[in-house]
Amino acid sequence: MQNKLIPHPDLPIDLPTDERIRAAVAHYGENVVIDNAVALLRAKNAGKDFLLYAGGRHALGILEGAPALYWPELWGARALLHVWGEQAAPYIVVGLNNQAWRVREMCAKVVLLRGLQVVPKLVRLTTDENPRVRSAALHALAAQGTADNIATIEVRLRDSDKEVRRAAQQARDAIRGRLKLTEPEPEA
Repeated sequence: MQNKLIPHPDLPIDLPTDERIRAAVAHYGENVVIDNAVALLRAKNAGKDFLLYAGGRHALGILEGAPALYWPELWGARALLHVWGEQAAPYIVVGLNNQAWRVREMCAKVVLLRGLQVVPKLVRLTTDENPRVRSAALHALAAQGTADNIATIEVRLRDSDKEVRRAAQQARDAIRGRLKLTEPEPEA
């Protein structure tokens, strides 16, 4: 007797995320996909089929009994990179505080892509315990930060993680370029 879940053959679990989400939109409609993505992000049940659309083959393990951990929340946030409605914005902002670093990182990426104006939250995330979250926050801050944020960003130029240092330099340079600021004169 087989204990493995066999998904409906029309579910595109082996396709890349963007293609799975497009298929979900074609199947359910855009608003339902957005609502289901938000439900996952909020750690709510969005149905087995939608979990497979959002998580692909990895979701099969959860449906077969593996611990869900933070994966459905991450998949909900990631789906919002590919489909969007303003009703999702408050949940992405709340997701910046999620206990799982992968969810915080993905929400920061959604903030950047969707242009959500949350500079104070991004500034806070520049000191996150996880370097990937710090980097994602710096990239998002580059797009919406102001001259007032440059000092905070420059602190990350001395971060212990090389990728964070790189993101900080890019963020500082992007803000200076966007605001047409000149570099300060070095002190003598």
